[in-house]
Amino acid sequence: MKFRWDHPSPDQKLASQLEKDFQISPLLAQCLINRGIAEPEGIEDFLRPRLKKLSDPFLLPQMLIAIERLLKARELGECMVIYGDYDADGVTSTALLMEVLGALGWKVSCFIPQRLDEGYGLSKYGVGKCLEEHEASLILAVDCGSSSGEVIRDLKKVGIDVIVVDHHQIEGNPDSAVAVINPQINGSDNTEFQELCSVGLAFKLAHALVRKCRADGLVFADCYDLKPLLDLVALGTIADLVPLIRENRILVKAGLHRLNMTQRPGLVALFEQAQIKGEIGIYQVGFKLGPRLNAAGRLTDARTAVELLLSEDMENAMDIARILEDKNRERQQIEREIVIKVEERVSAGFNPETDYVIVEGNHDWHIGVVGIVASRIMKKFCRPTIIIGGEGAEKIQWRGSGRSIEGFDLAAAMRECEGLLISHGGHAMAAGMTIAPKKLDLFRTQLDNLCRQQIGKDPPKPRLKLDAEVSLTDLSLESLAELEMLEPTGQRNPPVNLSARRLTHKRPPLRIGKDRRHVKMWVTDKKVTIEAVMWGVEDSPVPEGEFDLAFLPQTNDYNGRRSVQLRVLDWKPS
Repeated sequence: MKFRWDHPSPDQKLASQLEKDFQISPLLAQCLINRGIAEPEGIEDFLRPRLKKLSDPFLLPQMLIAIERLLKARELGECMVIYGDYDADGVTSTALLMEVLGALGWKVSCFIPQRLDEGYGLSKYGVGKCLEEHEASLILAVDCGSSSGEVIRDLKKVGIDVIVVDHHQIEGNPDSAVAVINPQINGSDNTEFQELCSVGLAFKLAHALVRKCRADGLVFADCYDLKPLLDLVALGTIADLVPLIRENRILVKAGLHRLNMTQRPGLVALFEQAQIKGEIGIYQVGFKLGPRLNAAGRLTDARTAVELLLSEDMENAMDIARILEDKNRERQQIEREIVIKVEERVSAGFNPETDYVIVEGNHDWHIGVVGIVASRIMKKFCRPTIIIGGEGAEKIQWRGSGRSIEGFDLAAAMRECEGLLISHGGHAMAAGMTIAPKKLDLFRTQLDNLCRQQIGKDPPKPRLKLDAEVSLTDLSLESLAELEMLEPTGQRNPPVNLSARRLTHKRPPLRIGKDRRHVKMWVTDKKVTIEAVMWGVEDSPVPEGEFDLAFLPQTNDYNGRRSVQLRVLDWKPS
C-alpha cells in the first residue's frame, strides 16, 4: 500500500435529499458533497456550467480604469506592447490579447522575455530589451507585474504607463501602475475570481473591453465574437493547474468544446505533432499540448509559441509546430537526466521522519526544466520541493522553481525567507526564486522550519482521497456516464476515486505492455467481475487472496466494445 486512504464520512441524509431534489444517484450526490457543493443553486451551476453564468468582468478590481486607458490609447493611436510570460498561461494570454486588440484597431505588438537571458517577469533587463525592440507609451503586463513595483515606477517616470493583468500574489507594491487587474489585490473580496489564471483574466479584460465599446456606441466592436477565443482560455487554464471550479469550470467546459472544433492553424498543427486523434480533453491539453507550448519558453524563445497560436497560414504553422516538437523532445531528455540526479541525492540523504521539505540545486541544472523536476519529486516524496539551477559554474545567482503540497503556502513561505533570497514570487502551490548558491543550505533549513510549524509535528504522508466505498454492482456504463457530469476534472474538482472491499481474482493477473510494466486483472466480488489495470508497476507485487482496491472507474473502448474498467490507484489486503 502506497497511500493512506481517506474516506469521507458519508452524509446519507443530505445525499438522500440531493438524490430526490435533483434526480441523481446517491454516488453522484456524495461526490458533490465531498466537493463542497450542496446548495441547490450551486449544484445546478456546477452540473450545467454555462457562459451566461460568468460574472460581470467589471467586478474585477480596477477593470474600468484599465479599459478607459486602453480606449484612450486607441483614440490617440498610441503604440502599446503586451509583455507576457514564457509559460503556457503567459503565451495564451499574450496571443489572446494580441488577437483581440489587433482586430479592434489598437497598434499593438508583443514581447516575451527569454527565460535564460532576461528572466521572469517585468524585470529591468527584460523591459530594457522590450523597449529596444518596440516603441511604446503603454505596456500591458500579462501573467507578470504583480511583484514589479520598482520597474513600474521607473517606467512611469519616463512617461510609459503600465497595466497589470496577473494572478500571482502581490509583491513589491505595484501601485504606480495605471491599473492592476489581479484578484489577489488588497481589498478584493470577489471570491468568484480568485481561481482565475492570467488567460482567464485576459478573457475578462477582452469581455469588459467589448462591452464598454458597445455601450459607448463604438461600432467597431458590434460584431466582434469572443467565443472563438475560448480555445486559448482552455489551453492556458488547464496547463496552469489552477482550480477548475466557479469561473474556471465554465471557461474550460466551453473552451474544450471550442478546442474540439477549432480551425486555428497553429492548434491544428500542434494536434498533428502531438498525434492527438479523437476528442480533446483535460489529459490531452495537460500532457500533450501544454508541454509543447511550454517547451519553447523552457529552452529558447516563447515567442515561437505565440507565433504558432496567431499563425493564419497552415504551412507556416506546421513548420513552427515541428520546431516545438523538437524542443519538447529535447526538454524531456534534459528533464530525465536531472530527475535521476535529484532522486539519487534525495534517496541518499532524505529522512521521511524528520525532513519536511526538499531543496536541491546544482550549477549545471537547466533552469528551464527545474519546475517540472520539482513537480515530479514533490509527487514522489510528498514534500514541498524546490529545485534550483545555475546554468554554469560561474553564475553567482541560481534560479529555482518550487511545487508545494496541500496545506503549505509556498509563496507566503518565500516571503518569510526573503532575507535569503534575491527575488521571489508566485502563488501557494507554485513559486519561483533567485538565490546566491552560498545561501542554499540556510534557505533549506529556514523553509523546513516554516513547513514544520505549518504542517505540524508529523511529516506529510501521501494521502489518497476517496469519494466513496462501493460494490462492483454499483459500477455500470450508465453510472459512469452520470459521473461524467463532474467533468472537466482537475484541481479542487478531482476525478472520482472509489474503493471496493474484499475482492478476489476471477482469473490469474496478466503482465502486459512493453517490458511487462503493467498488470491486467479481472477482479470480482462474487457477483460481478470487472477488468482492472495497474499501470507502470513494473515488478511491484500484485494483490493476492482477498484484497481491497482503490481505483478510478473509467470507460474502456476497445474494438467497438465499451465496458467498465478500473484504473488501480492502490491496494491492500482485506
